[in-house]
Amino acid sequence: MDLKEIQNLIKFVAKSGASEVKLEMDDVKITIKTGSDENRETTILQQVPMQAAPQMHQPAQQQQPQQAPQQQESQSAGGGEAAAAQDNKGYITIKSPIIGTFYRKPSPDKDVFVEVGDSIKEGDVLCVIEAMKLFNEIESEVSGKIVKVLVDDSSPVEFDQPLFLVDPS
Repeated sequence: MDLKEIQNLIKFVAKSGASEVKLEMDDVKITIKTGSDENRETTILQQVPMQAAPQMHQPAQQQQPQQAPQQQESQSAGGGEAAAAQDNKGYITIKSPIIGTFYRKPSPDKDVFVEVGDSIKEGDVLCVIEAMKLFNEIESEVSGKIVKVLVDDSSPVEFDQPLFLVDPS
């Protein structure tokens, strides 16, 4: 089971409202639990025989929280929700596939991966996200031009949080 399949499973469980889901396969055991509304979180436990089991904690995804960052962004920009929707219309949003710390550079002494206005193609590295002391390169799944970087360097990011706006034309 790869990372994308696990992420899709987390999304499905969060949207379904189930309190707990267990999945056991040959060498993988995954348990996804959602807590009360006060302490809502999703826990993934992945075990491979004779190895330590890594744990990742991540907030459960709901439809309202997914819309909240876009609403906050449009309010902080001084416009209403309608203005933000029109501004982002036609753009593709590249979202974080994992939780962790967002970095625009491969290392502090290097240049950023992409700037606003840069043309990108499928497979280009856009940023890295550090999760559990591992640096994961985030590659573009689309071609186009970077319109906006939505996250500050060295900031924590959540699963499915918007990172970049890309103009596909």
